[in-house]
Amino acid sequence: MAKLSTKSSARTAYVCGECGAEYSKWQGQCGECGAWNTLSQVVLEPAGAPAGPGASRRSGWAGKVDPPKVTALKDVSQTAEVRVSTGIGELDRVLGGGLVEGAVVLVGGDPGIGKSTLLLQALASMAAQLPALYVTGEESLAQVAGRAVRLDLPLDNLQALAETGVESILQHASQARPKLIVADSVQTLWTESLTAAPGSVSQVRESAARLVRYAKETGTAVFLVGHVTKEGGIAGPRVLEHMVDAVLYFEGESGSRFRVLRAFKNRFGAVNELGVFAMGDKGLKEVPNPSAIFLSGSSQQPGSCVMVTREGTRPLLVEVQALVDSSPLSNPRRVAVGLEQNRLAMLLAVLHRHGGVVVGDQDVFVNVVGGIRVQETAADLPVLLAVLSSLRDRPLADKTVAFGEVGLSGEIRPVPNGEERLREAATHGFRRAIVPKANVPRAVRHKDLEVIAVERLADALEYA
Repeated sequence: MAKLSTKSSARTAYVCGECGAEYSKWQGQCGECGAWNTLSQVVLEPAGAPAGPGASRRSGWAGKVDPPKVTALKDVSQTAEVRVSTGIGELDRVLGGGLVEGAVVLVGGDPGIGKSTLLLQALASMAAQLPALYVTGEESLAQVAGRAVRLDLPLDNLQALAETGVESILQHASQARPKLIVADSVQTLWTESLTAAPGSVSQVRESAARLVRYAKETGTAVFLVGHVTKEGGIAGPRVLEHMVDAVLYFEGESGSRFRVLRAFKNRFGAVNELGVFAMGDKGLKEVPNPSAIFLSGSSQQPGSCVMVTREGTRPLLVEVQALVDSSPLSNPRRVAVGLEQNRLAMLLAVLHRHGGVVVGDQDVFVNVVGGIRVQETAADLPVLLAVLSSLRDRPLADKTVAFGEVGLSGEIRPVPNGEERLREAATHGFRRAIVPKANVPRAVRHKDLEVIAVERLADALEYA
């Protein structure tokens, strides 16, 4: 990365809007992330700002700083992580069992998805046991109080601050000494040491860095609300996601009252963990049995197959639908929603070569019901069964579930946690399961569930 010059009256740089990399002069492509035309000039420090690790105005921490000491890892005290429940079970699940002291959590999502509502509910639930502070930079205190009243939240222990200056926020926090801070949102924060506009790459990065440092030094847990771009990523530099301990995305289909909270990064728990909520008049309600909302509840139709996927530590029953129709195009379409597009094309080639089913002249559309994105290979077998069911216009046997990875040579490979998947299927009343042979339990544990073991794709198609 290019070195910044310190001879000018004000320290300026060209900063990449994608990754936050800094350069002394403009160039068309960022050398760090490879993005084109993303560099913009910003003022990093006004003239006369001191430099050095102990007196940098950019860091915002005055005074002499003791140099760090090298310590052997075996001499480091290892204390158990103390987790505090947020009072919302689905949020605790995504966080890995609760909120860790000093953790910094970034929550992103589309406008109006419910980010502020979720954090306000969590804040009200935790305020009885932990002093908490809600910092709003987008709404007035009257608006925040009005939302809390509409949600029937207790107001006695809720403290709020309408402020966007990081120095002022940290000053109030040092006086009130809260153990939990919610900053809504990080794109509205700014620091006096930089002259760039709020929301710029340098302001977002520096403001978040100061809050992260305060959290680590005082043991205060911090929630940061982040805006998202039209592509779905969190707005601002990508380094923002690297600085925090956990990155959560709040998702939901337009017109649906269900919301999905997904962990994409978590230093204190499993990634890809999933929490499901339902938006109502009184805010977000937990959905303890999400498998029920992802299933249609009716008998299986042609082109439909139920699979058991895993999101983090939770098995979920989801419905995979396929539509196969004659294509008027010379190059038939392959459309996958909730699945990887290239993997669908590969599975169709395996279906032709090792299953004897030709769909080369057919349009194939595959969709995972409920807006769930399935990224594991356990969806291979259900996808092919759904495609075959739609092509033949014959439904699978009622109450049938399937999972398994399909190899290029037509073999059915096992997937992790097969016993838990079968247990989840039996709990929801399924009576037939088509699974890889290696995932069949040694002992009969579910008397009402017939487990059919398959080794080759041809065997699975025959049973189906």
